[in-house]
Amino acid sequence: MKRATFQPMPCPVANALEHIGDGWSMLILRDAFYGLRRFDDFINSLGIASNTLTRRLNDLVAHDLLERRPYQDNPPRHEYHLTEAGRDLRQVILTLMAWGTRHSNTGDKVYLADQETGQPVDLALIDANTGKRITRDGHRVHISPDADALTLWRVRTGQVYRDNDALVSPFPN
Repeated sequence: MKRATFQPMPCPVANALEHIGDGWSMLILRDAFYGLRRFDDFINSLGIASNTLTRRLNDLVAHDLLERRPYQDNPPRHEYHLTEAGRDLRQVILTLMAWGTRHSNTGDKVYLADQETGQPVDLALIDANTGKRITRDGHRVHISPDADALTLWRVRTGQVYRDNDALVSPFPN
């Protein structure tokens, strides 16, 4: 089954998903961050069908998130290494990990820790220019006035809903 393409959508989230693919691809990337590189390692880690893994690896290589490098000639075998673009997904993987820990029953089995203290890290997005934490109330996505019509509609419609929500008193009569 061929997956839908998001390529025509002029949106950075859709564009990122076009490159990343699906859940299997994210788990392959997660394993690559753990240091796994070989086809059989991914099979063992994920329990994924070999034909599905082959397709996902080919897609990740085609989208320049993984690089295929030979490690054996007879029979030919390859390892998969994160590219610079793939390594740039580290923050995304860590954010998904933190969200999964907070909103699922995985508890504290896997967490990001300070290298020196071993203590869990409270992951946060910050503005690298100011050092301020990114918050829902303090930051908004900016849409250029010359953005496509669908994006402008999406933002205007969402704003109407948010404005209406703000008008509703938290203390009904």
